[in-house]
Amino acid sequence: MSDSDASTPSDGAIDFYFDFSSPYGYLAAHKFDDIARLYDRTVVWRPILLGVIFKTTGAQPLLDIPIKGPYTRRDMERTARFLGMPLVFPEVMPFPSIAAARAVYWVQDRDPEQARRLCLNLYDRAFAHGADIRDAAAVVDAAGEVGIDTAALSAALQDPAVKERLKAENDAAMAAGVCGSPFFVVDGEPFWGADRLDHVERWLATGGW
Repeated sequence: MSDSDASTPSDGAIDFYFDFSSPYGYLAAHKFDDIARLYDRTVVWRPILLGVIFKTTGAQPLLDIPIKGPYTRRDMERTARFLGMPLVFPEVMPFPSIAAARAVYWVQDRDPEQARRLCLNLYDRAFAHGADIRDAAAVVDAAGEVGIDTAALSAALQDPAVKERLKAENDAAMAAGVCGSPFFVVDGEPFWGADRLDHVERWLATGGW
């Protein structure tokens, strides 16, 4: 895939945009594939950098917002319990996820299923175990656990083309209207938030309303 193909879905595929530092993205990541599978849809996993998007939208991380932050943390914990999922916040929140996002795009171009497994493993490290996935070494270690060539990935993370790929994907995401994490685009229809998974499922079932 070239930079010009950034954020261009395959026929019938659903774009799933997320930042690895997003707890709501973590919660959605473990549920969304099951929904898509019910309707024979594939999912294109597209990591983004919310910090870059926030510079355009003027938003800020939810947990950092006065008054709203404590509620949001409580809601994240409550939602995790509702979904039957563990949730442990990393020490640094939000955290930079550049290395993780670059790795996913590099792997995705070679094996989309491995990229999906890498996404889930990275998310689990961060929010099921509260581990630090900020640096390249942690990302490469997570990749090795799902069978990815760690030497090749380590080299790729230093490749200017891989760095440019993430920038192009982030730019394309903003052009597509992506403003948060998780964010889904189903047949051109955008949905923002883990609390919109039921809307996404209804949209898939009915063809929209």
